[in-house]
Amino acid sequence: MEGAGEKPPESSSAVPRPEEPRFPGAEVWPHEESGGCARPPETAPKKLCGYLSKFGGKGPIRGWKSRWFFYDDRKCHLYYSRTAHDANPLDSIDLSGAVFDCKADAEEGTFEIKTPSRVITLKATSKQVMLYWLQQLQMKRWEFHNGPPVPPATPAGNQPAVHLQLEPEEAELEEFLCPVKTPTGLVGVAAAWEPVPTMPLALQNISLKHLGTEIQNTMCNIRGNKQAQGAGPGPQEEDSPWSGEPQREEQPVPPDPSTPGKEPEDSPKSTPKCSRTANFIQKAKRQNATFPLFPEGLARSRVSQEKTAALEQQVLVLTKELRSQKDDMEAYRTQNRFLNSEIHQVTKIWRKAAEKERALLMKCAYLQAKNCQVESKYLAGLRQLQEAVGSEAGECSELLRQLTQEALQWEAGEAAATSVGLSPISEYDEYGFLTVPDYEVEDLKLLAKIQALEVRSHHLLAHEAVERPLRERWAALGELAPSAELKQLLRGGVPREHRPRVWAWLVHRRIQTLQAPGRYQELLSRGQAGQHPAARQIELDLNRTFPNNKHFTCPTSDFPDKLRRVLLAFSWQNPTIGYCQGLNRLAAIALLILNEEESAFWCLVAIVETIMPADYYSKTLVASQVDQRVLQDLLAEKLPRLMAHLWQHHVDLSLITFNWFLVVFTDSLISDILLRVWDAFLYEGIKVVFRYALAIFKYNEKEILRLQDSLEIYQYLRFFTKTICNSRKLMNIAFNDMNPFPMRQLRQLRVAHRERLEAELRELERLKAEYLETQAGQGRRTPPEACASEDEGDGEA
Repeated sequence: MEGAGEKPPESSSAVPRPEEPRFPGAEVWPHEESGGCARPPETAPKKLCGYLSKFGGKGPIRGWKSRWFFYDDRKCHLYYSRTAHDANPLDSIDLSGAVFDCKADAEEGTFEIKTPSRVITLKATSKQVMLYWLQQLQMKRWEFHNGPPVPPATPAGNQPAVHLQLEPEEAELEEFLCPVKTPTGLVGVAAAWEPVPTMPLALQNISLKHLGTEIQNTMCNIRGNKQAQGAGPGPQEEDSPWSGEPQREEQPVPPDPSTPGKEPEDSPKSTPKCSRTANFIQKAKRQNATFPLFPEGLARSRVSQEKTAALEQQVLVLTKELRSQKDDMEAYRTQNRFLNSEIHQVTKIWRKAAEKERALLMKCAYLQAKNCQVESKYLAGLRQLQEAVGSEAGECSELLRQLTQEALQWEAGEAAATSVGLSPISEYDEYGFLTVPDYEVEDLKLLAKIQALEVRSHHLLAHEAVERPLRERWAALGELAPSAELKQLLRGGVPREHRPRVWAWLVHRRIQTLQAPGRYQELLSRGQAGQHPAARQIELDLNRTFPNNKHFTCPTSDFPDKLRRVLLAFSWQNPTIGYCQGLNRLAAIALLILNEEESAFWCLVAIVETIMPADYYSKTLVASQVDQRVLQDLLAEKLPRLMAHLWQHHVDLSLITFNWFLVVFTDSLISDILLRVWDAFLYEGIKVVFRYALAIFKYNEKEILRLQDSLEIYQYLRFFTKTICNSRKLMNIAFNDMNPFPMRQLRQLRVAHRERLEAELRELERLKAEYLETQAGQGRRTPPEACASEDEGDGEA
């Protein structure tokens, strides 16, 4: 349509304008408000808009529908409506997470926009228009992800349009696909003055899915037309693009289907060859008619002419096939270049998004860690005020009581309800232990929550700086083999995803000479044949195993049954020990990590029979008592001030530390620190327990030295291990501050203390034997009649 974008004549300026083209997210233009003149499209800012065919609909009206598309820079959305003059868009396509695709074997001009929720199929009028749209959509998506936030659109003519410096990306895309020139009159604002592409049926172009929007747009258009007709006395010019004439029904002549990708104007090029062939055949017929006296020559001439015509026809067919193949090759080459550019850009966008996500997660972790620290300090302050005020009556104590109750109120559902992956506290840790144990004493509840907050804070702060590099080192380690590097990695802690594999290797390394195929099943079958004497004690201890762990307290969990079978199998494996209190917790930890009964059984065997001394779990617990004396010697050497303080107040540390060694801290440390201890313990042995026992007292030395009463010291030592939350600090104390720590010294101390202990036990046995001999020599005395038991009576009431 010629002159579609020109200004209307001056005579029509007094006539109100019909409905102007609408662009969601932008000002209404291309008309200027001054003088009532239309703004020429060539002076307007470049906008990505135009008519495309969209495939959609249902039932009989399913097919291609003409739609006006317009891109919104602020939201990275591609809006579409039925015409450029509709007041409201029908819908929009989010391009921020979309990818674009074009298929060489599809209909010319067809391409797809694939979003996470749907696939939109569009069709342009030509291949050039399709490539223009695809390249522009790629650049708009890149601007949205890489450029600064787009400011609100300003009225046209006030300020120049914002231009983003994207030359490097454009240059990279040019390596894949040359930039396509803007198709004149087919895209941009100029396309709004073009007639709306007509469809075979008027109803087919209506969107029933957005029927409400269609009705609103129709009413707006009717009101605009009525105002335009009633305001001006003269009729509008016939060639005006805004007149109420029906759309032209003429459609462009479709290209020859035998030559895909060929423009309509190229079709006449094959006509001269066909006409020459026809003329040649007619001429040959005329020549044959002039020589009727030579039939043989005429027959030969006719045959040669027919062969020539057949060959020319074959040449035409082959030429068409060659041209078609060339077009196909060019189409596939274009598709390949575009898809390479799409993969290149999407990969860069994905990498940038991953970097942004990582940075935001780090920031979120830091802020949550700070929040945990603030809340922890608040709770600690509450506790100190509570101790200072005591039971004094008054508003202050009542306020403290209310604040403490509010601080202790904690709903487990809060952590599960939040959509953020990082939550300050969750009810259970990754191994099923309660992060905030439900103690009966309010003071202990407050301490437990303070400890949980501090643990979470340290974990969040150390995640990126320490945990992530450690995970990368473990991932690159490959096959496990004893080495200095593995020793350092185990001391630092094994990541959760690698821990089952590492523990299985550590256990196998220790029991490979003891392990036999089918041994565990054999022991289980022996238990089924007859009951072991320790079965009753095992059954009693099952209900006492980790009351703060959901895997052993949930009625539907299968962990208690697994633990029962593991302990019964061990009682048959080692009859000299059978069962000792504490073995249930060792086996339970092995089950939580290894998750298989047989693996947990061999882990228990490795600890009892290869790591610990032979009589560590015997009835006399001789080796356990020896280690308690060795620990006190090491404490006197490494922490002399602390030991002097404890001796001054007559504190017997073995009442606290005996259980540490017997169950390897399973009842004392939080799970995060406990499992790091076990990582090194399974590799290095018992000296790791000594190192961590010393480190625990060093970690809390200042707090213990402040206490000046034996009762207060015992009360503090009952739960002080639960206040340890910084696993990195504790590890550095154990393996750095406690050095030197030669195993030779440990063996010498054990030998010396074992001799003394055995001498004491022999002396005790001698005194016991003397007492029994004395009692036997004097004869057994009968109790006085007044002291007789009621059961010894004659049954009288």
